[in-house]
Amino acid sequence: MAGENTSMSFHSRFRDRWTDPQPSRESHLDVYALCMTSHVVDQLGPTLVIHGGAGNVPPRTGEDAKRFRLSLRHAFDAGQAVLDAGGPALDAVTASVVAMEDDPLFNAGRGGVLTAKGTVETDAAVMTGHGRAGAVCCSRHARNPIRLARAILAMSPHVLLCDPPEQVCRGWGLEVEPPEYFVTDARREQLERVLAGRHQAPRHGTVGAVARDYHGHLAAATSTGGIVASSVGRIGDSPIVGAGTFARDGVVAVSCTGDGEAFLQGVVAHEVDARMRLAGEPVNHAAMGALTDEVSSRVTDGAPATGGLIAVDAPGRLVVCHVSASMLAAWPDHGEVLTSV
Repeated sequence: MAGENTSMSFHSRFRDRWTDPQPSRESHLDVYALCMTSHVVDQLGPTLVIHGGAGNVPPRTGEDAKRFRLSLRHAFDAGQAVLDAGGPALDAVTASVVAMEDDPLFNAGRGGVLTAKGTVETDAAVMTGHGRAGAVCCSRHARNPIRLARAILAMSPHVLLCDPPEQVCRGWGLEVEPPEYFVTDARREQLERVLAGRHQAPRHGTVGAVARDYHGHLAAATSTGGIVASSVGRIGDSPIVGAGTFARDGVVAVSCTGDGEAFLQGVVAHEVDARMRLAGEPVNHAAMGALTDEVSSRVTDGAPATGGLIAVDAPGRLVVCHVSASMLAAWPDHGEVLTSV
């Protein structure tokens, strides 16, 4: 990953602890330990970090890398513009995620992966540092699931709704689309390869954003199309508060990506908060500790589960970390915007 920052006093210790371990055949975690990576930046003022998913695919190169970098930068700029104008963290993370939902490169919104029945079912969640949240699962109509989650937060007495009907979405002022809008040729071909056994189903692909605004408030947002060829009705960690999405003012905002079942069982987003709040761990130790203890320790399809997360704490320190071969992300670093693909 490009642009590792070592400006923080604790980052070198963190880096030495978690990267380049000596492999050993005694542990089933070794192959993934070689992929443990983190970026930590001490950022003043409003802060935004976004991700486009983590997985065990080699880092992208050439034109493929260029496309993802441009898309990540576009999504980052959408959220950063909100913060620069003095807007709230919740608006910023929503803007960034909307940009990725509208981009078929990412597994969210249009271009989400297909279920075994060839349909797209999207999940999303938002949470503010004040403790308010809205989430949706198995959405089939809302053009932007993250906006639907935001509407649930603002207009519903509930926290989580499953596939609200079109009339409800329209009543909340949301754009709706026919099912075929969400399906792309690339995703059809991917499903065909997986069902024919010619391609292993990728279990990753989620987008998310975390932010701290001018007033110090935090927010997190996560959106996903799920996993390829999943059972209809399958729900991962993304829309589950505490598993894939969490925020608490004064502590941290977290958005996760990876093997959803592992993140659900490990309640990973909340685990980061708990380690910081109750054990006094800095955000980088809490983030990577949650991944190694609650994700890599679990087995998915006969191998250690993988994934990553982004986080920003109350003072504005940000973390991008993963226990996988690569992670799509964009974050600020003292006036620059760095991306990893």
